[in-house]
Amino acid sequence: MKLLFDQGTPAPLRRALAAHEVKTARDMNWDRLENGDLLRAAEAAFDGFITTDQNLKYQQNNSGRKLAILVLSTTNWPRIQRHLTLVVEAIEKLSTGDFVELKLPE
Repeated sequence: MKLLFDQGTPAPLRRALAAHEVKTARDMNWDRLENGDLLRAAEAAFDGFITTDQNLKYQQNNSGRKLAILVLSTTNWPRIQRHLTLVVEAIEKLSTGDFVELKLPE
């Protein structure tokens, strides 16, 4: 799966996703794009979008997207790291058009 990390998604998560092709918005020179433009660009080149933007569901109409979106509940890498299994499982289950909010335990 080709995955794009939004700016707030911790880059070290990439190591846990070695089975996937992972790029960051910065890698793609898309780090200055607003959410709507970023999502449109991502749809053209990626299968999934990983973000920590909790407001994305309120800012964008995500129905009918050709992109699976996973929203992580935190930007805190140590917390994400403690729950890598949950994150990886959620990514493995993503399908085109999914919008999944993953609430990670404290």
